[in-house]
Amino acid sequence: MPTGFVHLHTHSWYSPMHGVPTVEALCAAARAQGQDSLALTDTNGLYGAIRFLEVAREAGLKPILGAELVHGGHRAVLLAKTPAGYANLCRILSARHCDEAFDFTATVARHRVGLLILSDDLAALTAWRQESDDDLYVECSPGPTLPEAVAFSRQQGLPPVATTRACFLRPADYHAHRLLRAIALNTTLSRLRAELCAAPSQWLMPEPVLARFFPQVPEALTNTRRLAEACHTDWDFTATIFPAFRRLSAEAAFETLRTKTYAGARWRYGEVSAAVRARIEQELAVIREKGYAHYFLVVEEIVRQAPRTCGRGSAAASIVSYCLGITHVDPLRHHLLFERFLNPGRHDPPDIDLDFPWDERPAILHWVFAQYGPNQAAMVANQNTLAARAALRELAKVYGIPAREIAHALRLLARRADVVEVPPDLPVQTWAAQVCDALRLRAPWPEIVCWAVQLHGHFRHLGLHPGGVVLVPDEIQRYVPVQRSASGWPVIQWEKEQAEEAGLVKIDLLGNRSLAVIRDALAAIARQTGRVIDYATWDPIRDPATNDLIQRGDTMGCFYIESPATRLLLKKLWTTMPPARRAQADVFEYLVAVSSIIRPAANRFADEFVRRAHGRPYTPLHPLVDEVLAETHGIMVYQEDVLKVAVAVAGFSVEDGDHLRKVLSKKHKQRRLRDYQRQFYAGAAARGVPRPVIDQVWAMILSFAGYSFCKPHSASYAQVSFKSAYLRAHYPAEFMAAVVSHQGGYYSTFAYLSEARRMGLAILPPDLNASDWAYTGSGKTIRMGLMQIKGLQAAFATRLLAERAENGPYRSLHDFLTRVQPDLAQATLLIKAGCFDSIAGDLTRPGLLWRLLASQAATPPGYLPIPAEYSVQQKLAHELELFGFPLSCHPLDLFKDVLAHIPHIPAKNLAQHVGEEVTVIGWLVTEKIISTKKGEPMEFVTFEDRTGLYDATLFPDVYRQYCYLLAPNQAYVVKGVVEEQCSAITLRVTALRRLVASDMERAFEAVEEVAS
Repeated sequence: MPTGFVHLHTHSWYSPMHGVPTVEALCAAARAQGQDSLALTDTNGLYGAIRFLEVAREAGLKPILGAELVHGGHRAVLLAKTPAGYANLCRILSARHCDEAFDFTATVARHRVGLLILSDDLAALTAWRQESDDDLYVECSPGPTLPEAVAFSRQQGLPPVATTRACFLRPADYHAHRLLRAIALNTTLSRLRAELCAAPSQWLMPEPVLARFFPQVPEALTNTRRLAEACHTDWDFTATIFPAFRRLSAEAAFETLRTKTYAGARWRYGEVSAAVRARIEQELAVIREKGYAHYFLVVEEIVRQAPRTCGRGSAAASIVSYCLGITHVDPLRHHLLFERFLNPGRHDPPDIDLDFPWDERPAILHWVFAQYGPNQAAMVANQNTLAARAALRELAKVYGIPAREIAHALRLLARRADVVEVPPDLPVQTWAAQVCDALRLRAPWPEIVCWAVQLHGHFRHLGLHPGGVVLVPDEIQRYVPVQRSASGWPVIQWEKEQAEEAGLVKIDLLGNRSLAVIRDALAAIARQTGRVIDYATWDPIRDPATNDLIQRGDTMGCFYIESPATRLLLKKLWTTMPPARRAQADVFEYLVAVSSIIRPAANRFADEFVRRAHGRPYTPLHPLVDEVLAETHGIMVYQEDVLKVAVAVAGFSVEDGDHLRKVLSKKHKQRRLRDYQRQFYAGAAARGVPRPVIDQVWAMILSFAGYSFCKPHSASYAQVSFKSAYLRAHYPAEFMAAVVSHQGGYYSTFAYLSEARRMGLAILPPDLNASDWAYTGSGKTIRMGLMQIKGLQAAFATRLLAERAENGPYRSLHDFLTRVQPDLAQATLLIKAGCFDSIAGDLTRPGLLWRLLASQAATPPGYLPIPAEYSVQQKLAHELELFGFPLSCHPLDLFKDVLAHIPHIPAKNLAQHVGEEVTVIGWLVTEKIISTKKGEPMEFVTFEDRTGLYDATLFPDVYRQYCYLLAPNQAYVVKGVVEEQCSAITLRVTALRRLVASDMERAFEAVEEVAS
């Protein structure tokens, strides 16, 4: 039976760094107390509102939406009595965050229609009552303000309402609240002031405990039931809220879309064939029925603001999107199903993701907000949480640990990728003690790790989604509260999942560095060769050299296919594929599959995919599975495959299969996933599928819980990968220069330059007359850009380059100083980097520096001698200091004296030693820590020597022994067993040690000497 009392003031962890419990824990605790209703009133926001509605209903609670408004010493709880009240609540909260002149009492008074107001702010209550005392209540809570609140209620005749102001579920959770407050206030526990925290009494008291505080006003408890029953609880956010295009009517928008689509079809196809027309009409019929014409027109207009884009996601399955230029993959040619994007049974809004060159994206966003204004447009939020490393660091600061000890401990803990993943059979305290004992971390680190586990994932503050923009036809602040981001953009309080579930249509306008790389490489090609390549119509997927490069896995620098895991998978797939099958295979289609199957939890399926692609016999899981997955050799690769298998094997409807696919990608999915699992097992059993087979098929479905793509998305990515690979194959200097300039790939600048050298390109040093700000490539050379010189200011470099462009090359140091009049420090950087070497004549770099200093003197000296040139070691020190790596040699060259006494083989010869234990030298390029199924950490590392890259694996036992040695940009002696799988060579590490060389020591000593 429900109690008479209802909790009307509670905080979850959506009250940033204040509330302790998750929404799930809060709802479960309220239900355990016999509650049938619950209000969530997080501080100044509705950050978890949509999530709360779902969880509360699952717990059997009627959800009441509200917030505690706090500002400038004032506070009140606002509960949505009606949908109109909810809209007003959103407006009030938006004003609280966005209006610099926000007036607490005036704003609430202006928007109070449809709201219930609870407060013990006597001044605010008095001001509001002067207008009306409807829906106005005095909040009475245990604590020192209770007598005053009760007295005011009686004097003014305003009804009292009892609340707990719960910030935690039980008294024992108060310490967690104090930890959160200390982190938020950047102080230690010992210095945390009590008035900056909640009171210890602010826990979720059950009614019998709370009643003890109200013997004189029992109506304060019963009033809560009356208010709860007055509040709207049947919330429905399922209606889709589309943007409006030019205020056209629905019919006019549809006819405009039809006209644009057929014009685009003639541009794409020339002649509009019967097949093209049939697909267009099929899609237009669904778009018309769903009322999506405005959405397509809005997106098409945004795309037209940039010449190079990549429309991706399921939208790439649409021929309408293709004809409008939103996407660039032909859905007919690549057999992409429109139903994955839109179908009559789909209720949630479509999702179109648009990639722009990363440095053009800000201009696109400015255009969108100029076009629609802040009333109709806002960014989607990222709800930034306490990540594992941040939780450990912040808690250590709260405990007063010195910065040096924190850094040391975090380095050790970083090697435990699973530090916050407690095995289900262990208490948290036991787990924390074991972790710290293994790493030899003393008290209070076990306690810190213990609390980090419990506070991990706590909502900390709003950030910006990488590109999500919400557009509405009227006023966005009536749907969701809006804040201002640190960069000034309006941002809604919800992340993408809640926004989508609330019916808001999100358009992702994302920045992609590879599109900028392609743009700049094409511009360089046009300048140097006169060849102009039109990005929109350029289609290199049949180019032999490009196909060969992808098959070899020589894809470092190429979009999405350059990671060690992807390059390894490409080598496995193609190197030993039987010639007959290889001749018939479509490289693009296989690359589409590779782009999707490279994901967490899918490794064993990826290897099986390779074996089947090679034509090796296998036992099908079930004829029903093989039939629907014939394209991918019976392996689930794409998101659509979940739907196909659920329909074929378990008799799901298309709608249920699509819901299962979506649930797999959600953060909060376990309960719904269990429901679908039961449905799947029952449906498959009814079709006669054996239980072991059902288990295997379900395991393959669950591999999609990590991450996967739909086929249209993979195809869009693969197209950009092909364009990148084409440029690497045919214009390597221009391409690699652009890759390094945009600094956004998988590897470091040094690693890309090493790869460029292996490609036969020469890397030229920076030069005053030959270098631009970015790297430039031509023929067989890449010239370092001025951007690489640490400390060189972009504004100064821009001025230098503009003067050179206008008045010609610099002829000498004196000419440069006269024309540019540089700052002493900036000119010094150029000299030390060797930028003047080509025009220095007989002057050495020290000589140039003497003359630079002399030019600053009030009385210039007479004759200046020419000092000796810097030694090789001093120049090397300058390279390390200014570039971050040696340019004149490979880092391993610094170890020549040591390597001469260490027997080892070059990386290029590893394939000749399969099955043998060998010793290799390696410069660490990149690393990835993962956890095994048993929760043990291990690591994949990519090393290089002068002859090539190689991939190494440190399994848990070896990893535990050597992980403390691993760090970027270090040299190692690596011992391991050479292993081969499908002609892909890897090294299973058995021992490892860091190289120490006198040359390296002298180089860094010289760096320190020069710096001092």
